[in-house]
This record gives sequence, C-alpha cells and structure tokens, in this order.
Amino acid sequence: MDKLGRVSRRWQFGWVAAIPLALAACSTTPSSTPSTPSTAAAAGNAVIAVKIDNVAGARPATGLGSAEAIYVIPVEGGLTRIIAVFGADRPDVVGPVRSARQTDLNLLAQFGRPTFAYSGSVPQLVSVLRDSPFIRNAAQAYVPNAYLRRSTHPAPHNLYVRPALLPAGNPPPGDVFAFGPPPAGGTPTTDHRVAYPAASFEFRWSAGRWLAWMDGTPYQSSESGQLGAASVVVQHVTTTPEAFPEDASGAVAPVAQTIGTGTATVLRDGQSYPATWSRPTAADPTRYTVAGSGTPLPLATGPIWVLLVAV
Repeated sequence: MDKLGRVSRRWQFGWVAAIPLALAACSTTPSSTPSTPSTAAAAGNAVIAVKIDNVAGARPATGLGSAEAIYVIPVEGGLTRIIAVFGADRPDVVGPVRSARQTDLNLLAQFGRPTFAYSGSVPQLVSVLRDSPFIRNAAQAYVPNAYLRRSTHPAPHNLYVRPALLPAGNPPPGDVFAFGPPPAGGTPTTDHRVAYPAASFEFRWSAGRWLAWMDGTPYQSSESGQLGAASVVVQHVTTTPEAFPEDASGAVAPVAQTIGTGTATVLRDGQSYPATWSRPTAADPTRYTVAGSGTPLPLATGPIWVLLVAV
C-alpha cells in the first residue's frame, strides 16, 4: 500500500503560550480521504519549517513529499514563496531554500517554537529573527554545516538543507489543525484555481486527493512526483507593506496578517466550502468554520496546503 493509502493518525501540532502583543507587532475522527500518517506527537518531535523557493528556476523542489503542511506566502513582485512544515517524517534533503520574510514569524508561532531553516534575510530583519521567541533560528549563517549547494539548479536556486543537522526546537504541545469528518454544506468540486499577480495555482480532485499545479504545470518534488493534499485552504488575508525593501530594486514585500479573522475557501473530500477563519492571537491555532452557519469545519487528515491570498 502506498504512502497516501496508509491508515492515518491524528496530527498533533501545537502552539506556544500567550505571546505579548508587542512581540507580535515586532515581527510587525479520520475522514475518508486517503492521507499521510504523522508521528509528530507520538514521538514528541518538534516541528521543522523550511522556506522554499518556488519560481520557475527553482523547480522541481526536493523533499516536499514528506511535508505535513505547505504554506504559500505572497512576496514582492506578485510572486510567492513556500513554507514547508515537517513533523517526524523528515527527508534527507529539502530545498531549494530561500530567504525569510516578516510574514513568517507570526505564522510560525502556531507551531510551538519550530526550527526555521532559511537562507538569510534583509539586514533589517536579522536581529528580529535572531531574537524571536516564535522560532529556533536555523538560518544558513547559524548552522552552515546543515546546508549544501547542488548542481541540479542554477544559483541562487541551488541551496538545500539537511534536516537531520538542524537544531531542535520546542515540541508542540497541542493541535494546530482540527481534523474530522466533513460537515454538511459542501459543493462538489473537481477543480479550484488561485491567482496571484505573478503566479497561479490549481488544485484538481483526483483519486482521493487534490493534485497541485503551479503556473499551468504539475507542482512536483523530485523524490515523490506531483504533490497532492487531503485539504486545501485558500485563506484571504489583509496585507501591509514591509517597512524596508527586499532587494536593490526597491521591491517591498507584503506582510500577510494571519492573526484576526477573515474569509476562506476550504477544499476537502471533493467538495468546496465557503468558510471563515479565526486566530485571536499569535499563540492560537487558526480555526475554520462554515460561512453563515458557524459550524466547525475540520480538515481531512493528511497533507495540507494553505494559500495566503491578499484581499
């Protein structure tokens, strides 16, 4: 039986104790869906998050077939980057690895104090990332022996990380994602598209999972082929511009506001649900409810994609 056909156990991601608002501001029942098991909680393992480059020159990625959650983050120029979150199932190599953004800190606060692997950041973020209570800093500059260059991609898309050589963060004490059977109110759906100014994603329901496409081609990881998910969340967020440019051209990255509330679309079990998301503080996990009724909207157990889309 292949990986996506195994009986899955409930994931046990967690969140940190309450974090003062000043710090947050500083970083300004199983379903029928085939799923991937996680032993993150049973093994008491901390989470590793890796910032992934996903522009055309960086594809295919490596190691993402083991990710329990994939976040798509808006960045400067209308492009996107990915944060891949790993529990106990960690590949030998993950990449290509790219730089951190301000959005990452508050988003990752849901996962305890995860180890965060990234290539670097603009100078204005260096001390914020170093001192953040939200992450265990595992940038290339801090653990250079964990990183390597590979010839499969041209620079700067050729930096990879070995998760086994990264320092451990704090194990998550509770659930970040709520899982359970699908509620009533879904609309049968076979295809859903998400557009960013300079990138696009598509998810097609096939053989019990949502297959991922980017810019019109299958989104693949070199070790596992086309990536898929048990649940896809399109989470609409407000954004504010970073206070400093990300590169010499003066491009400014948007900061996605993942604390608060807003609208979403949740895909699971071949259905689409209009939803509301809520996350009161950085210490809280994001929860989803069916729009209008307020009925809890759990996810299907298995890999999750969350796409943060500016409203």
